[in-house]
Amino acid sequence: MNPNADRMRDKPGRTKHVLTAVLVLLLLWGSYAQTGSSITALVQGLPNMLELLREMFPPRWSYLDNIAGAMLETVRMAIAGTTFGAMLAIPVSLLSASNVIRRGWIFYPVRLVLNLIRAIPDLLLASIFVAVFGLGVVPGIFALSIFSMGLIAKLTFESVETIDPGPLEAMTAVGANKIQWIVYGLIPQVSPSFISYVLYTFEINVRAAAILGLVGAGGIGQYYEKTLGFLEYDKTNTIIVFTLAVVLLIDYASTWLRGKLG
Repeated sequence: MNPNADRMRDKPGRTKHVLTAVLVLLLLWGSYAQTGSSITALVQGLPNMLELLREMFPPRWSYLDNIAGAMLETVRMAIAGTTFGAMLAIPVSLLSASNVIRRGWIFYPVRLVLNLIRAIPDLLLASIFVAVFGLGVVPGIFALSIFSMGLIAKLTFESVETIDPGPLEAMTAVGANKIQWIVYGLIPQVSPSFISYVLYTFEINVRAAAILGLVGAGGIGQYYEKTLGFLEYDKTNTIIVFTLAVVLLIDYASTWLRGKLG
């Protein structure tokens, strides 16, 4: 065994790590310079941050009676948006999969639309629908539905393209039509992943729905805007703690369900 040869094999690895570290530092420095960040301003603002934290404690627990209904409305928005988005995602994911729709002039434009949908933040979607439908939960549901459709369809069509082609080829050989091919050959292989994606999207939507009220889309977010506007930081802290508890509970339940289904 030649020790020099071992050192030569290790050298490219070390060089790669050094170059990666240098690149990361350059990106951090460039971002810091271009955004006009200032460590001095951060240090000077620390007393104000500490004062804000002092005003947030203790939380005003009596405010829970005012926000319980809004939190329930937020969860309902997430459920409705996820459900409608999942329903829309089924045909869209099939149209995006190259092993289902073998014509590029169909699945490439559908994928492009999915990319455009995922590029739009949910808050911007909610703002657009608030302008169309007015204030309330309806714009929030529409925004979450579009967001959910883009995310679930993207994940699902990628799973469709990685399924085992054996059963599908066997069904084609015995004369199965396209509908039978999808129902009996494709869906059984993809449905566990699809359900997992829907539950994962629901977790994200609960968090997103909690802030859509900032643009007038209903839910608990409107109370964030109200309490912050009146500088009632103890009430804001109550909302934060309540939202965190609900999100953690839903995350735990969703993780448990995914484990059972997986």
